[in-house]
Amino acid sequence: MKIYQATIVPLNEQVIGTAAHGTALFTINGDTLTINIEMFDTPANLQHWEHFHGFPDGKAADIATSAQDMNHDGFVDLPETGAVSGTTMVPFNDAPHEMDIPNDAYPVADANGYFAYTKVVPLAKLDEKFKATFNDSELALDKRVIYIHGVTDDVVLPDTVAGAVGHYSTHVTLPIAVGKIVTL
Repeated sequence: MKIYQATIVPLNEQVIGTAAHGTALFTINGDTLTINIEMFDTPANLQHWEHFHGFPDGKAADIATSAQDMNHDGFVDLPETGAVSGTTMVPFNDAPHEMDIPNDAYPVADANGYFAYTKVVPLAKLDEKFKATFNDSELALDKRVIYIHGVTDDVVLPDTVAGAVGHYSTHVTLPIAVGKIVTL
């Protein structure tokens, strides 16, 4: 059995009005990956995209901080995280092993901004899809970071905030919390 954990800290809290934080636990046991994420103080009554990000070449990813605000607009948007965190890899939605990232199957925070996510994932299916997508079947969780995304539509985002995906706006993709995944 292998166990990994991330302490998830706020990102963009100074501009979104809440300091989202929580923990993530990843347990690989035999042919399954169990994912447990618990989040507090996220924007309430809102679906939150959550994923692990990393570099397909195996380089270790780091969490984004305000230092990644390259255009100095006061927001660290999704594209600005790429230099230190890599690309979006595996979603934590209703079917992580399908790696279908833009969809409406992510957890929804309650009225207090709390949500818990638990999913048992068939590791062989995830490895197969991961290899097909990134030419590598090694998840290398200890080289990844987790991001939680999403703010309400009433948060004013300047035009300089980028990261819309398909028909999903930058309100959906704006990172609100991040954590480095480490081996326990």
